[in-house]
This record gives sequence, structure tokens and C-alpha cells, in this order.
Amino acid sequence: MPEIRRVAVLGCGLMGSGIAEIAAKAGYETHVREINDALVEKGHARIRKSLDRAVDKGKLEAADRDAALGRITMTTRLEDVASADIVIEAVTEDLDMKIEMFGTLDPVCGPDTIFASNTSSLTIAAMAAATRRPDHFVGLHFFNPVPVMKLVEVVRSIATAPEVYRRAFDFARSLGKEPVEARDTSGFIVNRLLVPYMLDAIRCLEQGLASMEDIDKSMTLGTGYPMGPFVLADFVGNDTLHAIAEIMFNEFREPRFAPPPLLRRMVTLGYYGRKAQRGFYDYRGETPVPMRLD
Repeated sequence: MPEIRRVAVLGCGLMGSGIAEIAAKAGYETHVREINDALVEKGHARIRKSLDRAVDKGKLEAADRDAALGRITMTTRLEDVASADIVIEAVTEDLDMKIEMFGTLDPVCGPDTIFASNTSSLTIAAMAAATRRPDHFVGLHFFNPVPVMKLVEVVRSIATAPEVYRRAFDFARSLGKEPVEARDTSGFIVNRLLVPYMLDAIRCLEQGLASMEDIDKSMTLGTGYPMGPFVLADFVGNDTLHAIAEIMFNEFREPRFAPPPLLRRMVTLGYYGRKAQRGFYDYRGETPVPMRLD
């Protein structure tokens, strides 16, 4: 099978911009597609800011930053990414949206092009089945922030061809990441373990076991975790956590995956976490303080 030389990234938000950045830094010709010019500009500025920060911290030479930026092409046309050797989708966790994009690309991409999704909870088979290349479909689940986090879950469905999977695994390693093999079940490895942990913390808060601050403090000081479950939920996004929990509950039908009532109410009110300035903590002041949620 041909070597991967050209990379396409669908979406240039928090995850897509990070994936595009590391692909370009690794030497790949990288095409990034967004849905309109405003998002193209915003995404490109996000990549530039991240690379500038790396230069300022002495982690990247200015010449390497400029070379990486020179390898990135931004576009609003889905057809412009058709010549890529691997297409990595990093858009909203919406199955219908993902299926529509891959369905549009399927007939215009070459037969050897690998399709990959950065989904954190949806099954790869659900997307692969909507294309004519289920054997060329994998999951590449990166973690936020992509330039920093070393792990990539490389997911294979029961239809993924072994050689395609090997190419995707080697590609992840070529980006400077540590790939791990995961089977195609909702949540894969990390979220299968992490999501119930955060949901249990919310249930503990609902049941009055301890205060939000003391639960966070207990998990950082008692287990060595870098942040407590409520700080982590706000960082991930409570809307994202809720969506992943619903997807996992729908697949497994286990009560531990069901979103707690408090999380549902918070999402309804727009308490999404850091990105909304309100979540389990209030970020509108100089220092985050616990929100009143009772």
C-alpha cells in the first residue's frame, strides 16, 4: 500500500487544529477543511498561536514553525482534501454529520485513502458502514491538548483490513505519539474508564457525600491525579461529557454510564465548563470558585 504523504483534517477546532499542527510538524503536507471562511481564519490563527507558544517556550525553532505553517493549506471545499492519503475527521460528536462528510468524500477519494475518525465515543463501524471502504476505516482518538498529550487510541472495527490498521498505527507513531490498540466499542479504553469515574463523582455530590472542593482535593492528594473530577469535567466540557455518557449508555445499557440528573440540568442551562465560564466552577472572576448547584 502507498506511503502516507498527504494528510487531510476535517474541522479546525480545538482537536482538529492540534491534529493539523502535529501532522505539519512531522513533515506531512496537511490540508485542513472548515465550513466557512471565518472558521478557516480562526482555525489557522489557533494553529499559529500554538506554534508561536512552542517557540516562545524554547520547544520549537522559529524555522521549524515557519516550515510547519508552510505545509498547511486551509480550505472550505470538502473536495480539496480528496487527494489525501489519510483523512482525519475531527468535527462535532454527531454521527449524522460525520456520515454525511465521509459519504461525500467516499466517491472522490482514491481507493487506498484511509478514513479515520477522532471520535471519542461513537463506534467506527457505524461510520464505516456508510462508505464503500469499511476495510479502510479506523479510529484515531487523540487527546486534548493534542500537541502535548502523547496517547492515541488506534481503533479497528471488525471490518478494518490488517494492513490498513498497521499503516494507521505507524502513522500515529510517526507523529511522535504513543499509539495503543483498541477494539471498536463505545468509549474505547480511556473513556470507558474515565467517564464512569466523573459520573460517579457527580453522583457523590448529588448524594451529599462531600463538597465539590473536597472531592476534587481527595482525588488529587489521595491518588496523585493531576486534577479532580469536577475540574476535569469542566476542562473536557460538561456538554461533551453528557453526550459521551448518553452514547455509552445507549450502547451498553448499564446504569453507571447514564448521565446523572445534575449533569443534565447543567447542560440544559449552558453550564458547559471553562469554555462557557460556568460549570462546576465559576470562571468569571480572577480565581475559579465552586458554583452553587444545590
